[in-house]
Amino acid sequence: MSQSESQQHVESMTEGAPSRAIIRFAIPLILGYLLQQMYLIIDAAIVGRWIGVGALAAVGASSSIMFLVMGFCNGSCAGFAIPVAQAFGAGDYRKMRCYVSNAMRIALVLAIVITLLTCFLCDKILQMVNTPADVFHDAYVFLFLQFCTIPFTIAYNLLSGQIRALGNSKQPFYFLIASSLLNILLDVVFILLLGMGVEGAGIATFLSQIFASLLCWWFIKRHMPILVPTGNERNFDNKRISILLNNGIPMGLQFSITSIGIIMLQSANNALGTVYVASFTAAVRIKYLFTCVLENIGVAMATYCGQNLGARKLQRVKTGVNDSMWIMLAYFALTVIIIYPFADEMMMLFVNGNELEVINNAARLMRICNWFYPSLGVLVILRYSIQGLGYSNLSMMSGVMEMIARCGVSIWLVPALAWTGVCYADPVAWVMADLFLIPAYLWLMRRLKRQLG
Repeated sequence: MSQSESQQHVESMTEGAPSRAIIRFAIPLILGYLLQQMYLIIDAAIVGRWIGVGALAAVGASSSIMFLVMGFCNGSCAGFAIPVAQAFGAGDYRKMRCYVSNAMRIALVLAIVITLLTCFLCDKILQMVNTPADVFHDAYVFLFLQFCTIPFTIAYNLLSGQIRALGNSKQPFYFLIASSLLNILLDVVFILLLGMGVEGAGIATFLSQIFASLLCWWFIKRHMPILVPTGNERNFDNKRISILLNNGIPMGLQFSITSIGIIMLQSANNALGTVYVASFTAAVRIKYLFTCVLENIGVAMATYCGQNLGARKLQRVKTGVNDSMWIMLAYFALTVIIIYPFADEMMMLFVNGNELEVINNAARLMRICNWFYPSLGVLVILRYSIQGLGYSNLSMMSGVMEMIARCGVSIWLVPALAWTGVCYADPVAWVMADLFLIPAYLWLMRRLKRQLG
């Protein structure tokens, strides 16, 4: 396929109405993550209803650890895509492919090191977060299998991030559909038909992630040769490596730093007992279903800002950020209409109706967090916009603010208020991050305005 033919699979976000460009790019992302979260809900429902509340708690006991490790991997891969988006926006395709080549080198090293380290420390990690003894074995099996999936998770996120950097958010969505359907099918086979328990859920995730990464690789080779390095574009480039690391590692650390606070919270919540672990697991599954929409509006802003900075269109960046805020507020109004009256019914997806304590606890967390969704919306829009503008170190500080807030809640509020303290952990963290990000964004826009003249 010629390079001109491959252009039909890329899309510039530097022209046209910003709101339309953002929505058009964000919709496949949102649908993809909704599908992914629906899979997680179905997975948890299969585990909770057909294996039991203990198994649901076992899967949930390690969720904060997975957020830390996978957050670092996914955040780093998203950061590696920012220079690709900027070079594409500037029309410098050779530089873009040099970034692609060197990003693959970094990703390979990360995959090997992180997988070996996490698998070796799996047992100690679960002890660190106070995993209840009655679910420890199942939690270990599930977490170990998740760690074995890391190389393919990195591969998928790296390749799909490069596809999205060129404005194509549809193909990764299609690949998520395929891998999620495969995951659900394998869950049914391994758990319901073969009775494998939580290890069946782990193996299903492992195989489906391999499938998703292979689909991305095939698509790039077949339909986006503009991304495939050739000749000396494949050479090791210390300058490009440095730029990629400066964008990727801070983004990965941002998620990991945020996760430290989440782990502290998970540990404090685990100490409350199995019922509260199950409540937290159920609530988080539904919460992510709603908040992933906000998250992916932010993800769209990273590519949008990266391309427009490369094209030196700073005013368009500002307009896009403002438009995305209005989109976020409209979505928030929709969530209130859905979550407030139906939170209890949503929790019954995971447990039987007679598990009233789990249902009531989880529904309460959902309703409290829902009122603070605008704070989360501001957080993700500004954070990803700052990252797209190439200042990942600055956005990382918002993760530090979140970590401090969640640690404070875990140390003081949860012991004092028990489950009520857990319910307010996320809202407090979101507000704290906003207090840093709003002035940081305003300062950065003034700085870039001076630099670009």
